[in-house]
Amino acid sequence: MKKSLFNIKKDINYGENLALFYGYKSFIGIDEAGRGPLAGPVVVAGVYLKKDISGLNDSKQLSENKRSELFPLIKENSLYSIAVISPKIIDEINILQATKKGMVEVAKNILNINPDIDVLLIDGNQKINFELDQLPIVKGDSLSKSIAAASILAKVTRDNIMIEYSKKHPNYGFERHKGYPTKAHIKAIERYGVLDIHRKTFKPVKNLL
Repeated sequence: MKKSLFNIKKDINYGENLALFYGYKSFIGIDEAGRGPLAGPVVVAGVYLKKDISGLNDSKQLSENKRSELFPLIKENSLYSIAVISPKIIDEINILQATKKGMVEVAKNILNINPDIDVLLIDGNQKINFELDQLPIVKGDSLSKSIAAASILAKVTRDNIMIEYSKKHPNYGFERHKGYPTKAHIKAIERYGVLDIHRKTFKPVKNLL
């Protein structure tokens, strides 16, 4: 039976099997955390897995404890890079371009170590301005172990950054909502004001300046 694209199972290995189907041999998974919040950076991670790690999945589908457990395992068993793009940059070039900037940065960093990688597996439906072949995969964090690993590195890194911010700004509850636009966060902005870590171009922050 002829190998067919439609025979590729839609599971956590789908992205890698898709890349292999197209003739690629080595891949970086790329994902981000923090496109939607009103405060804090967007964090992008890229991962080239050197060995399989059990339990990988979309970081949003894993408990905080499970993400924390997988975080060091991914680092130990991969080439990885993490880019932290500040709220200032997000406001200057917009969140989409800031995310793409981070994706280019992590891809370059990993390729500097392993130039034999031949394709990027990117969560979502957009490509980036980069010289390597790319396979965007919608919901890739649940359809590619490499992207899932990247999503965990990005999520845990960003959550830790927001927890540190909560120590400097205890009235805002960053340790709970991580900067996302919850009612409690918006009320805190209204009561205590806009911080330098808030994204000034995002509503409702923009309306409260």
